[in-house]
Amino acid sequence: MIEPYPIYVVDDDDAIRRSLSFMLRTSGYAVRLFDGGPAFLKDAVDLSPGCVLLDMRMPDMDGMAVQQALRARGLMLPVVIMTGHGDIDMAVAVMKAGASDFIEKPFEKSTLIACIESARHQSVAARGASVRAREAQARLNILTDRERDVLNGLVAGLPNKSIAYDLGISPRTVEIHRANLMQKLDAKSLAEALRIAFHADEGVTER
Repeated sequence: MIEPYPIYVVDDDDAIRRSLSFMLRTSGYAVRLFDGGPAFLKDAVDLSPGCVLLDMRMPDMDGMAVQQALRARGLMLPVVIMTGHGDIDMAVAVMKAGASDFIEKPFEKSTLIACIESARHQSVAARGASVRAREAQARLNILTDRERDVLNGLVAGLPNKSIAYDLGISPRTVEIHRANLMQKLDAKSLAEALRIAFHADEGVTER
């Protein structure tokens, strides 16, 4: 049996929390309610992967501060910001800091569900990219410095002669390094070797 997807509602307004809880539970989600940022952050490290519905304006910590605290702790839960009309600029800033989406109050149930599902899919894709990046980096770590130099030249689209010129070595030596790195990466083609390098770069971009 598939467990319901968890939704964590963080809002200081009790009426909104109860309304969202009913709306989401009747839509098949598991819901936990938090009356503010400090209460949520206290439990955040132990929460199962799920989506955070985060109110922008709260008395103790606003949505921006909560989002920053999550990232500082390395907690990459997808976040949907709930915002009033006057908070749009701030909501956009929080999205730039890593939130998945924002939704203006008041909102329809269908709009909320669409935001949650979009954030959920983005999170799954990001986790997959993170795993690929770690695996690719682990494979690149076994290369020598010179083999990495040759691979970087291949990533740049350079032919062996140009790589040799740039590195001050012979084309034959480039061929040897190229054959060695292909073997170490267990890459059957140049395209496969390049794909490994690109996946490792995804991890650099995320950091």
